[in-house]
Amino acid sequence: MIRRIIKIDEEKCNGCGICADACHEGAIGMVNGKAKLLRDDYCDGLGDCLPACPTGAISFEMREAAAYDEAAVLAAKSQDTLACGCPGTQSRKIERKAETVRTECVSQLSQWPVQIKLAPVNAPYFDGAHLLIAADCTAYAYADFHDRFIRGRVTLVGCPKLDNIDYSEKLTEIIAANDIKSVKVVRMEVPCCGGIENAVKTALKNSGKFIPWQVITISTDGRIISE
Repeated sequence: MIRRIIKIDEEKCNGCGICADACHEGAIGMVNGKAKLLRDDYCDGLGDCLPACPTGAISFEMREAAAYDEAAVLAAKSQDTLACGCPGTQSRKIERKAETVRTECVSQLSQWPVQIKLAPVNAPYFDGAHLLIAADCTAYAYADFHDRFIRGRVTLVGCPKLDNIDYSEKLTEIIAANDIKSVKVVRMEVPCCGGIENAVKTALKNSGKFIPWQVITISTDGRIISE
């Protein structure tokens, strides 16, 4: 059938991954660092991804394409959703003795889970928390990540390029529902990491709260290049 569907200009695409996060149907994915329409039948043609693209790489076109298949989209989403009884999703606070916290090579993580998409909106550890929102790769790139960033903060992590989810919605709920004292964002220098920074900006704006926040950028060779 001939219908309206998105078109992606790979030359304009900078690989930020924001459109993939904005696409609630999972029609867009990142392939070799570029946004790609993965399946015609996942694209509803509504264009939620269009305003998210910072380079104007996405547009509409009329062409032969499979009809939008809502059932297939819902089935794919259900496969990505963990069962609520999974032990990995259970929220818990991690207590550490004061003397061990000062010891070298000791984890500074204070709560579980840490993945943004798994974190509960309401948890006791969010009350009065200084929030760290970090891209997954930062902890591997920066050697002293635990002591430099995690210590004294509630930590949430995610990858805007690989996770098919709009982080801003979940982060808005967390910030709006809890007494968050500050937000620190740690991202990599690569363009796709802009997705996590933009999600936090959107969440802070949508929460209606004025909260001190900071963005720190890590280079791929493990240096802090901006803060």
